[in-house]
Amino acid sequence: MSNVFGDKLKISIFGESHGEAIGVVIDGLPSGIQLDMGAINAEMARRAPGNSALATPRKEPDDVKIVSGFFNGFTTGTPLCGMIYNTNTRSTDYNNNSPRPGHADFTGSVKYNGFEDFRGGGHFSGRITAPLTFAGAVAKQILALSGIVVGSHIQNIAGTQDDRFTTITESLLQDLHKKDFPLLNQTKETEMCQKILDAKTEGDSVGGVIECAVVGVPAGLGNPFFDSVESKISQMMFSIPAVKGIEFGAGFEFAQMKGSESNDPFTISGNKITTTTNHNGGINGGISNGMPIVFRLAVKATPSISKEQQTVDFSTNSQTTIKVHGRHDPCIVVRAVPVAEAGLAICVLDCLL
Repeated sequence: MSNVFGDKLKISIFGESHGEAIGVVIDGLPSGIQLDMGAINAEMARRAPGNSALATPRKEPDDVKIVSGFFNGFTTGTPLCGMIYNTNTRSTDYNNNSPRPGHADFTGSVKYNGFEDFRGGGHFSGRITAPLTFAGAVAKQILALSGIVVGSHIQNIAGTQDDRFTTITESLLQDLHKKDFPLLNQTKETEMCQKILDAKTEGDSVGGVIECAVVGVPAGLGNPFFDSVESKISQMMFSIPAVKGIEFGAGFEFAQMKGSESNDPFTISGNKITTTTNHNGGINGGISNGMPIVFRLAVKATPSISKEQQTVDFSTNSQTTIKVHGRHDPCIVVRAVPVAEAGLAICVLDCLL
């Protein structure tokens, strides 16, 4: 099935950006897990639109209504379904005559023979990451019971670099989680924000990089080759709109490193085996080695911009230009941080189950 992710934990998302509702079905959750709805709402608020000058002005509360699989505060073990009703749509900003460059308007029209819901990007919209964030919030709470913590930070905005993860601890990831603009070096925030606002003023947009990590993962999760930890995480991350690249550990820097530099020497303390470095990002042979899993995502600039761009007119089969209307983020990176964390949490929980 094309819209289901996972092995033991199966996730299916549904809905369109301007439809009545969007949502997710989570199958394979253990029964008897007490869910903290306050913590789930806080995760949803991190991704929700309309809360900053750096984001789209479309205001959506993203309140999740759980309609199955949850009773008296606990998971029942049956499929858990969360619904989010769309309350602030403006569909007149969209038409299906001219595909927006960088969007899935053209490919979606070809795939679904012109029957797709094109309003607000339809099922291709970043709006559909809201139910994914809900699923990840549930997964995070279950992982926390095993001492596994997920976190991330903005590593790059339009060329302005934050520091990279070195020593990664649970407390560091929790501190990042509390920040509206999560950085390791907070002095970079002003410059990054200004680049986003400058692009917005120009009717343009910017992209960047998110660095993700998870600590507390035991050694031995995952399988070699097709079902590797990298394979699972990569599949999930590329389901997030605008993600166009991923690298684990040292990533593309491996191409310039000798084996003596890129290998992670093993050491032992008591009965615990660790590595003195973590160039491989916590994964060897597709299997977790017990060190923090670390990777970076390249997130492209928002394709919806008000600058004039070249496109075609389906109705006349001719060349034309387009200026995209509507309410859009001048930079997707900030709101994509909790989405990436959610996807990572789902992947780790699937492996753990």
